[in-house]
Amino acid sequence: MVTVIDGRNAVYGRLASLVAKRIMNGEEIVVLNCEQILITGERDAVFADFKAKVDRGECKSRKGPFYPRRSDLLFKRAVRGMIPWTSTSGREAYRRLHVFVGVPKQFAESPAECVEYSTKKITGKYVTLGAISGFLGSKVR
Repeated sequence: MVTVIDGRNAVYGRLASLVAKRIMNGEEIVVLNCEQILITGERDAVFADFKAKVDRGECKSRKGPFYPRRSDLLFKRAVRGMIPWTSTSGREAYRRLHVFVGVPKQFAESPAECVEYSTKKITGKYVTLGAISGFLGSKVR
């Protein structure tokens, strides 16, 4: 049984923590529309934070950490930080997570779940994950 979650207007950290709990419990999760996930905070500060993470890895000498630029991989990396990645249970749980930009054909007809906990009303400033990936230089937003 695959659980399909729509990431539209969901808050980044809240959705990632909920997905991390559920994949550790054995569920297989598919997250759609990850480019529309929201990150709260001022635009310049959020951009500077993600740019610092990308610049931390040294590409010329092939030394990590290598931080992703695409919005689907940015979300997967957030979930990866919330599970025990170094243990086998954490790696098996990570394989049960599938994240997509937009909605693929195979999930177009399936009903998508909107998580109430992660879609609270935002009254302040926010940035979408697609805007961040565009800023970082990704061609896929």
